Amino acid sequence: MTFPDITPDLKAAMPALRGRLLANQSLAELTWFRVGGPAQVLFTPSDEDDLAYFLKALPKQIAVYVVGVGSNLIVRDGGLSGVVIRLSPRGFGETSADGDVVSAGSAALDKRVAETAASANIGGLEFFFGIPGSIGGALRMNAGANGAETKDVLIEATGIGRDGTKHHFTNEDMKFVYRNSAVDPSIIFTAARFRGIIAAPDAIRARMNEVQTHRETAQPIREKTGGSTFKNPPGSSAWKLIDAAGCRGLRVGGAQVSEMHCNFLINTGDATACDIETLGETVRARVRQNSGIELHWEIKRLGIESGIEPGMVPS
Repeated sequence: MTFPDITPDLKAAMPALRGRLLANQSLAELTWFRVGGPAQVLFTPSDEDDLAYFLKALPKQIAVYVVGVGSNLIVRDGGLSGVVIRLSPRGFGETSADGDVVSAGSAALDKRVAETAASANIGGLEFFFGIPGSIGGALRMNAGANGAETKDVLIEATGIGRDGTKHHFTNEDMKFVYRNSAVDPSIIFTAARFRGIIAAPDAIRARMNEVQTHRETAQPIREKTGGSTFKNPPGSSAWKLIDAAGCRGLRVGGAQVSEMHCNFLINTGDATACDIETLGETVRARVRQNSGIELHWEIKRLGIESGIEPGMVPS
């Protein structure tokens, strides 16, 4: 699909813009699944002020989406109408440590935040080493692993509203719940500060090695995947429900439920976004039929649908 090119009009309306605007830019290369259609406009701001200027000037009727490193995302095959904003490490990826506090831009990889903390002998942030995403996503989804979550260490976050206004959020303001926060979805997070505990370097490194070993032995991290597909229902594990429903190894087109960890979907090489989403809906339907439990997507799905129907079960 090709969308009308609105970048000339946007550039004319924003003469002081410093970031890059691209029309009909493929998003498949920006996601771990390597699938999906184009963005009508892809905008990469230079820094926080550039982002605020862009959002303030952008016509309110134009939809805005934010894409990080694409590790927990399906972009549908029809693409995204409107503007996709991608914060780059150059403008939003800095990390630093001071005492027991680590500061990070929202484009900083979770893994880098853990490394920055470890280099400053700050413990408590080792769990970030096992999360394949960026800090912006961690703030939005209360990302967690190995028994810890973002809510356990966040001091405050900064974000830009749809009108270009800068906002600050305390941990309490975020109203974190399991794999989500209650902050207005239109807020684009730009930075955060975390507090850990000064600890022995050997203990921190040992914990990070444990986290990495767990990922390598239990998750298909070298496949084209999107991480954990479904949230764990209260009192249960999504992978156990999926396994019990007979879905381990199940395929739809080029998409497959991982044999290693069946709460992971993988692109075996030629999957479409529709294949992956249909497979996910098939898994949900079979788990519902087998256990009566409704699984809820943890992976974000954005864009124009192309053939997917909720609950679709291939023959």
